[in-house]
Amino acid sequence: MDRAGLKYPRQLIVPIQYDKITIESGSRLDFVVESSVVFELKAIEKLLPIHEARLLTYLRLTQKRLGFLINFNVVLLKEGIRRLVN
Repeated sequence: MDRAGLKYPRQLIVPIQYDKITIESGSRLDFVVESSVVFELKAIEKLLPIHEARLLTYLRLTQKRLGFLINFNVVLLKEGIRRLVN
């Protein structure tokens, strides 16, 4: 991403806002590429529905539309990529 000149801040804190109150949730986004695509990276045996739910929550909280859930613990990387749209 550096070579392509893309901006990709890492470990961004996701605050939760409710009724004009901001709560620092402690949740962190792995990457946000060009302020529009959220990446959640994993290295686990199997992706579970909770992982997708977490990414969808991040998309809602950040008002982003597109996210990728990537699990690196697979034989072929293409088997570990899930594209989610909010």
